[in-house]
Amino acid sequence: MQFSLNGTQVDLDDEGASLLDLLRERLGIRSAKDGCSPQGQCGCCTVLVDGSPRVACVTPARRVAGREVTTLEGLDPSTRDRWAEALLATGGSQCGFCTPGIVLRLAATATANVDTALLAHLCRCTGWQAIVEAVAPTATPVGGRDLHAAAERSALEGGVPQRVGSDVVLGAGGFAEDTAPPDALVAVPTPDGGWAVAETLHEARRAAGKVQGRRTTRPPVHPLELPPGDWDLTLRTTWIEPAALEPDASWCAPGGEPWSPLANGGAFGAKVDSDAPATARRLADEHGRPVRVVLSREDTVRLGPKRPPIAAGINADGTGIVRVVRTPRIADAIRSVAPGLVVEEVDVPGPPTSARLRAAGWAEAAILLAAVDRRTAITAPNGSQATATVDPATGAVHVRVRAGRPLDETVLRSYAIGAVHMALGWVTSEGLFVDETGEVHDLTIRSFGILRAKDMPPVTVDIDTTDDREPMNGSDAVFAAVAVAAWLGRGLPSEWPTERGTFT
Repeated sequence: MQFSLNGTQVDLDDEGASLLDLLRERLGIRSAKDGCSPQGQCGCCTVLVDGSPRVACVTPARRVAGREVTTLEGLDPSTRDRWAEALLATGGSQCGFCTPGIVLRLAATATANVDTALLAHLCRCTGWQAIVEAVAPTATPVGGRDLHAAAERSALEGGVPQRVGSDVVLGAGGFAEDTAPPDALVAVPTPDGGWAVAETLHEARRAAGKVQGRRTTRPPVHPLELPPGDWDLTLRTTWIEPAALEPDASWCAPGGEPWSPLANGGAFGAKVDSDAPATARRLADEHGRPVRVVLSREDTVRLGPKRPPIAAGINADGTGIVRVVRTPRIADAIRSVAPGLVVEEVDVPGPPTSARLRAAGWAEAAILLAAVDRRTAITAPNGSQATATVDPATGAVHVRVRAGRPLDETVLRSYAIGAVHMALGWVTSEGLFVDETGEVHDLTIRSFGILRAKDMPPVTVDIDTTDDREPMNGSDAVFAAVAVAAWLGRGLPSEWPTERGTFT
């Protein structure tokens, strides 16, 4: 088959692969990202085919025979740079995994209705608003920003070292899948807990018997019963998928050090304990060749850690009981802000859980204490503070945050809006159906209940620039403050999510 790629004629054998496989695996195009292949639901692999946006992971390569394919590398440089600078200026990119596809779509479509244009995409980091703001012709230029200070603030908010720059917006954040040598073997998980190793990702997935993910029509389940008692306030939560857009990946050469799966983002804590690096090192030593370990979207849902569900009852004096799915260090996190709560850890069949996820444990405890007092001010264990209000008529959210010296207000604002997005989804729409054996059935990225761009209310963020303390993470306090404000605004129903189905 023949087609034009960024103005150059390409002649390749048609092996039945997708366009994304062809671009990444055979042609070395790294700007098109694999966030959910072959689900076609995240937009990270968006390219242009004859000038129109197309999701490459569900486009058979043979469909582009005789046509013009444009990736980010082939976009007009002035257009590409203009969008990169605009997204950098507004904080519309954090890890940079989803933004290459977004840049291509925005460059190719009319942006009068940007919310509609973004329906084909998901961004877990930014909360959408900063992306929408980048479309406005008045988007503030980068100017004299100190990008080193911006990176320092990003590292505090994301929990891992990060870079901030226009190249990151364009996907050059150093992701493991992008940096692996082209001759590396590929390893993917098999259903029996092993690893299928092959020369290409296409062959490895075929050998593993990968089945495309699915979703259910079943509502999220609440695995824990409320503790008995006459409580002033009760709350049950469900399994929550962190849903970082980049699935776990790593690679290693024989005798070498594996590439970190954290790259330019911390995945909200979900990848801190990833098995991918150790597996890449072991398989590289076994095979005597570099090996890249690649998890699919379905693999990350089945194998990756979830936010531990709780079932809690609390009294007005701050005493009560919190039942929580057994998770290392989760009891300490709860007690760090609510010593009056008795913690009962319960063994429940289900996916793995982690206390490393964003504010896990302490946020739930702080939210319970604040809600029973009917307040929306939160102080995090690190000393950062946030307050939030939700307009009952419009849903608009207003946040004020104190997190030490801001370092870079654009980055802190972006992370705060992202925390608003995640908190609103946690309260209203996010959750998984997990059956009685513990198997997760919602495996597509659109089945997690993540709020789309069109679902997000307007958000304003006030940053206390007079706080001269050492800089500290502030977005986790925002996350908890917005969650309690949203919960109070809905009348404190005893189960989250409160409105599952409304936003999907």
